[in-house]
Amino acid sequence: MAKVEVWFDGDCPLCRREIALMRRLDRRGAIRFQNVARGDGVCPIDRAELLARFHAREDGRMLAGAEAFAAMWRAIPVLRPLGLLVRNRAVLAILERFYLAFLKVRPRLQGWLRGREGAAA
Repeated sequence: MAKVEVWFDGDCPLCRREIALMRRLDRRGAIRFQNVARGDGVCPIDRAELLARFHAREDGRMLAGAEAFAAMWRAIPVLRPLGLLVRNRAVLAILERFYLAFLKVRPRLQGWLRGREGAAA
């Protein structure tokens, strides 16, 4: 059984790349990946909220943003030290600020990647 459950936007080219990398690193199958755009699994919260912000469930707790990324990292041995570091509230606060800044540029990055995918097709 998966230790961590992750919900991601499968329509987002940036998200697909990130999750593809995490799947390759998750050799033990510790993470259950749910593609919200495709309707995988059961949405534990509002679908729009799941699509707007990264979410994970670890030990029964729903997490969002940087804290959700840290939960995913803790489930992957090579990334576990980084995930454990984020348990420090000061580190989490800094990472969350970076994540919020990223969310502001995410639509432009998605558009750029979609353009590249279209050009490659």
